[in-house]
Formats: sequence, structure tokens, C-alpha cells
Amino acid sequence: MGRSVNAQDSDESDFIKAVFGMGRIIKYRKFRPWLHWNFMFWLLGHAKQMDAHLKVLHDMSYSTIKERRKARLNTNTAHHDQETPGITDEDIRQEVDTFLFAGHDTTASAINWALYLLGHHPEIQARVQEELDGIFGDSDRPVTMADLREMKYLENCIKETLRMYPPQEEQSRTNATVHKYNFLIPAGTTVSVMSYSLHRDPEQFPDPEKFDPDRFLPENARKRHPFAYVPFSAGPRNCIGQKFAMMELKVVLSKILRTFLVESVVSREKLRIYEQLILKPEGGNFLRLFPRVGGGDPRP
Repeated sequence: MGRSVNAQDSDESDFIKAVFGMGRIIKYRKFRPWLHWNFMFWLLGHAKQMDAHLKVLHDMSYSTIKERRKARLNTNTAHHDQETPGITDEDIRQEVDTFLFAGHDTTASAINWALYLLGHHPEIQARVQEELDGIFGDSDRPVTMADLREMKYLENCIKETLRMYPPQEEQSRTNATVHKYNFLIPAGTTVSVMSYSLHRDPEQFPDPEKFDPDRFLPENARKRHPFAYVPFSAGPRNCIGQKFAMMELKVVLSKILRTFLVESVVSREKLRIYEQLILKPEGGNFLRLFPRVGGGDPRP
């Protein structure tokens, strides 16, 4: 969004604290049914904390909108916006929030997990780098849309990463009455689909703990039920940004893997996962990066 919150330099940013604070409150409330009652949520002080975090987040969004409007004051587009009724600042703020909150942490988590898995599977990483070398050669030029379309094996690696570690490991639906398979689920009932578990169904994904990007070759993917793999949810309410997310993941991962050989430090056996709103490794993932210079294995 063109705004710096100094996330790389300090963990004292009010914005970053508010993002994580909101995540903690939402998750805490979700698993405590008595807090679903708004009065109890307010009585125990959680609503006050949430409102304080929301103010910080919304202030950031509104200030971003204000800056963009100011930058456009002398353009024909800004003049047209003033003459033609359009969406309100509140409408824009909601869209900005979607980019800021739904799009940044999920993508960062996916990059984290992809590098972790590739760092444990050097033979798969080598195939990715062979593909990238075929696209870019010795050039360090930026990625183009045509390049992204050629990154087929990297895309399969990303999909397999999202199968094993979906950033949002569940989705919930509540708004429609469902009567199917002799079950009646009234509207208003919260139904959660645990994608982390769904993606480990051995009938759909044999040997589910194995990192195998070839699961997503067309001839293998078409054998599965279309809703067996739902890292971006599915149906009419699926993730609006999934195509953008895939492009973003390819751009970032291709840049890293063109430049470095990645080695994971923490073993799969010692890995501990925690889930706030986003599935993350407890304590973080640690990687060793070795510059790729002139081919061969750069590790000492």
C-alpha cells in the first residue's frame, strides 16, 4: 500500500501490535462459546481491547486513503471522482483492510512454509532451480507475466506447500440452511471445514505427510474430488485474491531460489505448529542461505 510500518526494523510498531492483538482476540473468542454473546464479550473487557486495536488499524487505512486522495487532487481522475458519486471512504477502507489483513500474513506464511519444505528436500529444490535457470539463464532481470506462466513446477511446489500447511487451516460458513445426507444444518450454525485435516485424507492424498509436488500434475489432480483441496476455500465465497497470491508467491520464491540455495535447520520431527488466525511455526523457521554462484553446491 506504499506505507511503511517498520516491521523489519522493530516489533514495537503500533500497527503490527494491533494486527497480532486482533488475531489473538478473534481466536480466543472463537473457541469460547460464552464469548459469542456480545454482552459477555463486552462485560469481560474483550470488546474494549478489540475496539482499541480496530482504531489503530482503521486509522492506518483511512490515512492511506487520505494520502492517495491528496496525491490525486490535481489529476483529471480526481476531478471525475468528485463529480461522479462513487463508493465512500468507508467502502474503500473495507477494501484496503482486505489487502492489509487478508493478503499479507497469509502470503508471508506460505513463503515461510515453502522455503522450509524445499530446504528439507534438496532434490525438489534442484528441480525448481533447474526450471528457473531454463527461464532466466544467467540474467538477473525482473520477472515478467510470461515468466510466471512458465513456472509450472514451482507452482506445483507452492500448491503442495498449501496442502500441507494451509495458512488459514479452516473456513466457516453460517448463512444458509443445508439439508443433505439425512442431516439438517440450520442457518446460523457455524460449520468449520478443517482444511489442515482435509488435506491429509489418505484417500485423496496417499502418504499425506510426504512433500510431493507431482500430486498437482494435471493427470493426478483430475483424479481427486474438486473440494478435496481448499487452501483458498471453494465455491462462490472463495478467496478473491488467490490468483494474485499465486503470482506474488512465484515472484518472491523465484527471486530467492534464483539467488540462493536454501537449507532448513529445524527437522520435521521437532517442528511445532501453532495457529492464531494463520498457521505458523512456533518460534519461527530457521534457514541457511548459500549464494548460488557458477553452479554446483555452494555449501561448505
